Amino acid sequence: MNFQKKIDELKIKLPEAKPPVGSYVATKISGNLLFISGQISITDSGDLIKGKVGKELSTQDGYEAAKRCGLSIVAQAKVACDGDLSKIKSCVKLTGFVNSTDDFIEQPKVINGASDLIAAIFGDAGMHTRAAVSTNSLPLGVSVEVDAIFELN
Repeated sequence: MNFQKKIDELKIKLPEAKPPVGSYVATKISGNLLFISGQISITDSGDLIKGKVGKELSTQDGYEAAKRCGLSIVAQAKVACDGDLSKIKSCVKLTGFVNSTDDFIEQPKVINGASDLIAAIFGDAGMHTRAAVSTNSLPLGVSVEVDAIFELN
């Protein structure tokens, strides 16, 4: 499957792959696995999507924030693969963190934003294992962070 063609068909505009803001790398290839560091929720104009899901943000707002994280994951993967997404064999796992209130219980629905995007782009190769975790805070006050592991050809 031509993943770039699918991105074009879906009229998806990938964001610029941002460099890390700390003492780590954005991506790392080990053997045939590509690890992508946590990508935070950022709008298409570059603004942070901040706030607690269940308070300032709805589940749907969180879903959209997670989708933005998914877009950043794909952008990072593309850079790590030297612009050639056909090097990706499958998405192995996503781990999503939701900045949410103590009583919020819809973390899986929020992280579906990233999962649905990855599945839409990569088809069967995008079907992955996953964790959706609640947290009381995330870096810079963002609402969602998602990291990923891909298998390479």
